[in-house]
Amino acid sequence: MREIQFREALREAMNEEMRLDPRVYLMGEEVADYNGAYKVSQGMLDEFGPERVVDTPIAELGFAGIGIGSAMNGLRPIIEFMTFNFSLVAIDQVINSAAKMMSMSGGQFSVPIVFRGPTGNAGQLSSQHSSNFESWYANTPGLKVVVPANPYEAKGLLKSAIRDNDPVIFMESELMYGDKGEVPEEEYLIPIGKANVVKQGKDVTIVTFGKMLSRVVLPAVEELTKQGIDAEIIDLRSVRPIDYAAVVESVKKTNRCVVVEEANPLAAISSEIAYHLQRFAFDYLDAPVIRVNNRDLPLPYAPTLIEEILPNQKRTIEAVNAVLYRK
Repeated sequence: MREIQFREALREAMNEEMRLDPRVYLMGEEVADYNGAYKVSQGMLDEFGPERVVDTPIAELGFAGIGIGSAMNGLRPIIEFMTFNFSLVAIDQVINSAAKMMSMSGGQFSVPIVFRGPTGNAGQLSSQHSSNFESWYANTPGLKVVVPANPYEAKGLLKSAIRDNDPVIFMESELMYGDKGEVPEEEYLIPIGKANVVKQGKDVTIVTFGKMLSRVVLPAVEELTKQGIDAEIIDLRSVRPIDYAAVVESVKKTNRCVVVEEANPLAAISSEIAYHLQRFAFDYLDAPVIRVNNRDLPLPYAPTLIEEILPNQKRTIEAVNAVLYRK
C-alpha cells in the first residue's frame, strides 16, 4: 500500500486502462496541454499523444455527442466535464443518446463511455457551480452512477467504469482532489453496485456516499462514539445501482437509520433509501428514518450561508440522537 492523492488515483486508473486497451481515450476541456483543470490528467498527453488525450472547445454538447458516437463505433471514451454543472449543456446527449441507445437499437449498439468530473459544493462558487446531480442521473435507466469517497475507491471504481459496457456517470468532488489515502500497489477493481461497510455498529445505521463520508459522517461518528453511541457506517459508492441489501441487512441489526446526502431533499437518493427501508425493513425499524440533506435552496456565495445550508456534523449528530429518542 502507498498513500496518494485522490487526483493521482484517478490518473492511475486512466493510465492503466489506456495502456491495457488502445480503444480508451480521454477528451474534455483543458485535459491535454493544461494537464487538466484539476491536474487529474497531468502527464497523460506526453505519454499517449493528442489522438488519445484530446482538448476540446467549450462545447459540452458537441464533445459529449462525439464521445457517444465513437463509443457506438467501438471506442471507449472518458469524457471529462470541468464540473457536472456544465453537463447540463450536454444532458440531451447523455440522457437521450447514451442512456437509451442500447434499448432503442434492440441491443445492436452498446455505449461504453464514462462521463467524469466534480459534483456538488466546492466552496464559494455560488449557485450555478455547486449543484448535486446524482439523483438526476440515477433517475435514468441505462446509466450507472458512481460517487467515490476516497482515493482507494476512486481508482478501483474508475477502472471498473472504464471497462463497463454501459454508460457510467462518475462523480467526484473538487474538494477531494488533494485528499490522501492508501491505494494498493497491485491492480484491483471495485465492483459497481457493491456498498462498503466502513464501520460496524449496533445502535444506528448511517448511510452516505461521496465526500459526505469524510467531511461530515466520520467526524460526527467520532463525536457520537464519545457519547456512547455505536454507529454503523455504510458508504453506498454507487447510487445506480444501489446496494439495497447492504442497507436493509444493517438496519435489521441496528433498527434505526440516518441518511446523510449533499443534495436538495426533494426526490433525493436519501428519499429512495427511506422508501426502500419502510417497504422492505418496516418491521425492523424502531424509529422513522431521518434524512440530513441540503436546505432546499440554491447554494449562496456567502460562507456563513453555505455552512447553514449544507449537511454538517451538528445536524448529523442531532439526527442520530433523534432516531435514538435521546435529547
